[in-house]
Amino acid sequence: MGLKGFAEGGIASIVAGCSTHPLDLIKVRMQLQGESSAAAPVHTASLRPALAFQTTAAAHNFPTPPPPRVGPVSVGLRIIQQDGAGALFSGISATVLRQTLYSTTRMGLYEVLKTKWTDPETKTMPLTSKIGAGLVAGGIGAAVGNPADVAMVRMQADGRLPVSQRRNYKSVVDAITQMSRSEGIGSLWRGSSLTVNRAMLVTASQLASYDQFKELILEKRLMNDGLGTHVTASFAAGLVASVASNPVDVIKTRVMNMRVEEGAAPPYKGAVDCAMKTIRAEGPMALYKGFIPTISRQGPFTVVLFVTLEQVRKLFKDL
Repeated sequence: MGLKGFAEGGIASIVAGCSTHPLDLIKVRMQLQGESSAAAPVHTASLRPALAFQTTAAAHNFPTPPPPRVGPVSVGLRIIQQDGAGALFSGISATVLRQTLYSTTRMGLYEVLKTKWTDPETKTMPLTSKIGAGLVAGGIGAAVGNPADVAMVRMQADGRLPVSQRRNYKSVVDAITQMSRSEGIGSLWRGSSLTVNRAMLVTASQLASYDQFKELILEKRLMNDGLGTHVTASFAAGLVASVASNPVDVIKTRVMNMRVEEGAAPPYKGAVDCAMKTIRAEGPMALYKGFIPTISRQGPFTVVLFVTLEQVRKLFKDL
């Protein structure tokens, strides 16, 4: 397999990432809904005598309820109305770089590990080994691609900020350069633990489940090895990956997007702090914010990824 597996996975990932980029942007915007109320410190009113009059100042100590959630269609229409249809592709240069670094690495490593761990006699690989290969490949791929991931999240989220607060990155290179200068090199790996955890979950659930569903379909002779099998197995894999990764994805998005002012404490101290503040302010289901666009994006992304991958493999078969 060697380098060919990396090339095949990289090409398929870039095609899938670019074709589903608008859905990913909408997902990011939805995951950031209500964030201001989550990040803001919660002040509790001091104890008062039972018959004491409620003053306006005291009333203001209670946390304000989060704004109502907006659905994916409304978010998409709002983006188009405010910034034009082209805004749906904000940050696409970061997507290309991310897929080039992250997905090429994870897809290639998964194939290498799958080749090494497959039983040479039976030509089969246990599900546990597939999951293990996915965890290793996803973690390494995420560490390599984290700078592009941070840039992508910020570029996608920029349009929801007031004009005076927008970062206005011109490209992924400009984003990485500005972050390095103003926030230090370390900012390029902000949220890297979350990125690695999410990537391990996504890769293990996505790649392992695709192989498992595909083998099951062929073994039971439900369909032949063709487009129908690839679409069915990949959509099922996308569903599994979405359910497994969405909570980590929400926290990752918020940590990466947070604005750290010089001399001030950051809105979140880390992943656990972000998760606790989000749950306290918005409830546990806030961790599944953006799930509809997640599955709406993850489903087509996974289908395009594996259908393209199978076609690229055919083209590269004799190379």
